[in-house]
Amino acid sequence: MQDVSRLIAEGELDAALQQTQQYIRQNPADPKSRILLFQLYCVQGLWDKALNQLNVLRDLDASTLLMVSTYEQVLLCEALRKDVFAARKTPLIFGEPPAWLALLLEALIRENSGDFQQAVALRTDALQQAPATAGALDGTPFEWLADADSRLGPVLEAVVNGRYYWVPFMQISKIQLEKPTDLRDLVWIPAQFTWINGGEASGLIPCRYPGSEADSDARIRLSRLTEWNEVADGLMHGKGQRLLATDVDDYALLDVRTIEFNAPAGLE
Repeated sequence: MQDVSRLIAEGELDAALQQTQQYIRQNPADPKSRILLFQLYCVQGLWDKALNQLNVLRDLDASTLLMVSTYEQVLLCEALRKDVFAARKTPLIFGEPPAWLALLLEALIRENSGDFQQAVALRTDALQQAPATAGALDGTPFEWLADADSRLGPVLEAVVNGRYYWVPFMQISKIQLEKPTDLRDLVWIPAQFTWINGGEASGLIPCRYPGSEADSDARIRLSRLTEWNEVADGLMHGKGQRLLATDVDDYALLDVRTIEFNAPAGLE
């Protein structure tokens, strides 16, 4: 399987997938190769095939059960996520939904119907109403932090307890992100959340912007690159790795380890 690792490093994902499939045909009971195949399917956005590999692993190797149960739920969340950005469904909101978040969701509806001018106006209103979230990113102080994609801005996509959420940054006290170690970590990075009420939860943050899995550039699919599409004046859609913007700098998500937010007024 060393050739497969080399092919992935070189961005030859189709060839890596073919070699892995061929190896499994010869070694169908090898769980490690099936875990790799599951991860390659995730990178390529082949969610149903990835789910099928998890079902095989459940019966093949009991040591994979925790991984299987975790990523089964994440894979199912991807269908909802796609529908959310197509304005066919609304996401779960973590905490009490602020009024400005309704404006962001309405902007998505307007954008998907082609009314870009109104979408920009709604997002502008939302950003003006959303509170700035000061804190520190890996020790570097910032006055505000937002997703660089204009569809999201003051909210973070996250899968918590197997459910897909939009989480306003104002609801978060701290995020600790693991260092990527596996191929699947380039699709969803594990994170530990501390909420402003003191509660804690483990979850996963989608590393890539919606639709990145279908891009022809392997660097986009592997979260090695971020590119921007200005769909209209003031409407920026990202593809590839998620980018966090602050008043100080922009940060690729997978380079970040810790984000700490200052306590809101009244909770200090």
